[in-house]
Amino acid sequence: MRKMIKKTRTNLNRAFLLAATTAVLITSGALAPLSVAHAADKTSIKVGIMSGEDEDIWREVVKEAAAKGLTVKTVVFNDYNQPNEALQEGEIDANAFQHQPFLNNQIKVNHYDIVRVGDTAVWPIGLYSKKVKSAKDFKEGAVIGVPNDPSNEARGLVLLQEVGLIKLKPGAGIAATTADIIDNPRHLKIKELDSGIIGRSVPDLDAAVVNTDWALKSGLTVQDRIAQEPVKNNPYTNFIAVKKENVNAPWVKTLVGAYQNDKVKVVFNNVYKGTGVTTW
Repeated sequence: MRKMIKKTRTNLNRAFLLAATTAVLITSGALAPLSVAHAADKTSIKVGIMSGEDEDIWREVVKEAAAKGLTVKTVVFNDYNQPNEALQEGEIDANAFQHQPFLNNQIKVNHYDIVRVGDTAVWPIGLYSKKVKSAKDFKEGAVIGVPNDPSNEARGLVLLQEVGLIKLKPGAGIAATTADIIDNPRHLKIKELDSGIIGRSVPDLDAAVVNTDWALKSGLTVQDRIAQEPVKNNPYTNFIAVKKENVNAPWVKTLVGAYQNDKVKVVFNNVYKGTGVTTW
């Protein structure tokens, strides 16, 4: 009888120890990988995109994703700074609107934990004017607008250098600012403007460097474009981005595949009519 009581107590002690150990593991987060894996295996996600023509592209992407078993809801933004903040805060699961130099700057300033997972397209930035037909036609002191965010301002300045209007410090490249201009023979006035309004400001300037998507929104046409950056080996290719912790989540591969296919390419070409080029 004593042996039976002793054995029963031993079993109870073991059971208590196992329960206590399990509680400690849960409290300490030792089982967290299981919950993370479960959270990563989503069948419904939110993707941040910019308003305008991209909405047409993503309607097709949503269809392609649905056919693969992934429900995608797009969240539309009108400001370049909002999609990364929303992604970092977990308000959306992915975004698709930016190029690497822009993300690099956002990470530097805001310490975001965001990474690139699949390329989408490149929209060569252009120099637009309602007053001249060539970069050679600018008069002394002409006013030229450039985007005021760091990555696109550098992009605009490099374009102005490529067409012979200014000269930048060697190596300035994608980090260039107006302080890096070392030669400005026509004494051009470089005016920094928000990307969202610079396209609409073209009639009031001699010219402006404008992102293609904003150019389309502003009613600018190919006839207004007097120069553009090259497409080949362009460092400003846009992409789908997610938080680093989700890079290997199954839904990420599905989302990228829903964008990178022939049906989306057809819609893309119809919408952008050559002003943008798919890059996968």
